[in-house]
Amino acid sequence: MSAETANGPTEDQVEILEYNFNKVHKRPDPTTLCLIAAEAGLSEEETQKWFNKRLAEWRRSEGLPSECRSVTD
Repeated sequence: MSAETANGPTEDQVEILEYNFNKVHKRPDPTTLCLIAAEAGLSEEETQKWFNKRLAEWRRSEGLPSECRSVTD
């Protein structure tokens, strides 16, 4: 049985994901993503979805568009 709840990662998993987002990289490469997923006990797909969502939240908090675009758009 997965430790993930119906609403997403557990508090402990989110702590690992947040740490990596803030201290390691906001857009991890596939190898790093695999390591983070393993550490958190999540699938790579779940981890990628979390990073995508978290990056959009971070961009909005910084006053940037939630999607990556060039500054000239």
